[in-house]
Amino acid sequence: MAIPGLTIIGESINDSIPSTKKLYDANDLDGIIALAKAQDEGGAAWIDVNVGRRPAAFMADMIRRVQSVTAKPLSIDTPDPELAKAALEAYDPARAGGKMPVLNSVSSLRMGMLDLYKIRPFMPILLVSERMEGGAGKPNRTTGETVATAREMVAAIKASGLGIRNDQLIFDPGIGPIASDIEGMLGRILGSIKAIHSDPAFAGAHVSVGLSNFSHMLPSKKADGTPVKGAIENAFLTRAMPAGLDFIIGSVRRKYEILPDGHPALVCLDGAARIVGEDALDLVVEFYTG
Repeated sequence: MAIPGLTIIGESINDSIPSTKKLYDANDLDGIIALAKAQDEGGAAWIDVNVGRRPAAFMADMIRRVQSVTAKPLSIDTPDPELAKAALEAYDPARAGGKMPVLNSVSSLRMGMLDLYKIRPFMPILLVSERMEGGAGKPNRTTGETVATAREMVAAIKASGLGIRNDQLIFDPGIGPIASDIEGMLGRILGSIKAIHSDPAFAGAHVSVGLSNFSHMLPSKKADGTPVKGAIENAFLTRAMPAGLDFIIGSVRRKYEILPDGHPALVCLDGAARIVGEDALDLVVEFYTG
């Protein structure tokens, strides 16, 4: 079920998902195509395509195969410039109603991928969870560092002369499992979403996260058997969407919804966002065992 204002990039065709990797390893391309159809019918606005470390020719073939069964635009998901180049060359905008693909992702460590825009215009996902400093990549630990990286990347994009507009940009502040967050990652992410959304320099731009990463390692039921699958993801959406989140890489099988005030998952998330250290993890454990 979709939430008004939330755009879903369907995540299922991704080599990092064990069930999908099995399809790839077995060369079960019909199974991969079935995933594309299911996500199209399930309401995905874009469909992600990630083939892992397979050859560029394989990526190009998958782009063509997926586009043969859906009119939805695709999200080309690879850090490898050669795979991205092959995918963009294979992508046919006419089959997607003229819509641009998404390129996931460009970071400060691989700004050269923006040159691929000359092959085919795309909407870049800008990974602002890391920055280049002293010739090496470093993780952003604060909202200030995250926003500074966003500013530097946008300045480079404007200086490139490629003509990429703000409304083509999708910022990704990075998201990891709440079940292992002892460094205040959650507070940084929520603060970064709000800061980016409210900054006039980024007017019209979008903000996205890979939402399934947030609930990684968490059970689908509480200790007493109460189903809570997706509850912590919905708590995140409840707080992040008013702050400016409008895209997610997620599952069309999830029932995404805004939670009411006082919902236990929301209480858990609010507490974890205010705390740094193992006490934040204790709140998550309490939610799933209480």
